[in-house]
Amino acid sequence: QVQLVESGGGLVQAGGSLRLSCAVSGRTFSSGAMGWFRQAPGKGREFVARITWSGSGTAYSDSVKGRFAISRDSAKTAAYLQMNNLNAEDTAVYYCAHGRFAYTENPAVYDYWGRGTQVTVSS
Repeated sequence: QVQLVESGGGLVQAGGSLRLSCAVSGRTFSSGAMGWFRQAPGKGREFVARITWSGSGTAYSDSVKGRFAISRDSAKTAAYLQMNNLNAEDTAVYYCAHGRFAYTENPAVYDYWGRGTQVTVSS
């Protein structure tokens, strides 16, 4: 059974940094993409970043571009989201997910999801 488990969330002051991790177990993906999404209270799930599982391409939402960086390990068992210069608008539950398509930001086509990790930025 495929499991994605996020970690690394927490409380940080505005301007600070956090690094989220997503551990993949139960299956080795050979294609598709790993994405990070977030959901703030009262809002829908929002695309944050994605990386092709081959590692050849990344994409970011405009709201995080230049501040966040997505990566994955060479063994393809984990993905990461380095978040710098955080602000209050970044407060949300962050989810990692794996999708069968390499170049999409649509959460509807991501098949496997973690349970999320809370990120809270105090201003």
